[in-house]
Amino acid sequence: MTDIENLSRILAIDYGTKRIGIALTDPLLTFAYPFETIQNNKSGWEQLKKIIEEKKISKIILGYPTREDGKDSYLIPEINKFKEKLIKNFKIEVILWDEIYTSKIAERKIIESVKKKKNRKDKGLIDSNAAAIMLQEYLDSK
Repeated sequence: MTDIENLSRILAIDYGTKRIGIALTDPLLTFAYPFETIQNNKSGWEQLKKIIEEKKISKIILGYPTREDGKDSYLIPEINKFKEKLIKNFKIEVILWDEIYTSKIAERKIIESVKKKKNRKDKGLIDSNAAAIMLQEYLDSK
């Protein structure tokens, strides 16, 4: 019988200039959950590297922000560079995924479920939940 924890997982990233929200799948690739939010800096990159190695990540879903008017977000060039860095450093498949409204949906879910008002605006919590929403959308499309 296969040890379930040795199965590979998929990781999703909600990319931001200050923070990176991270979500993971369960080992059977059936559901997504918020994992953590890291800082977008050198130590954050080291944390991401550790997560990718320890969780046996086989694929990364990278949020690609589209706007309602169809124009590119100001983040697109930075996200494309980040994608190339992921591919170069981890030799892993990176799929760009439309993340429109995921942060708004995450914020709404948090408001509904978090009791303390000050915790409802925790941007790190919003980022990792947005990544989980995006990852679940990806899983549901398969």
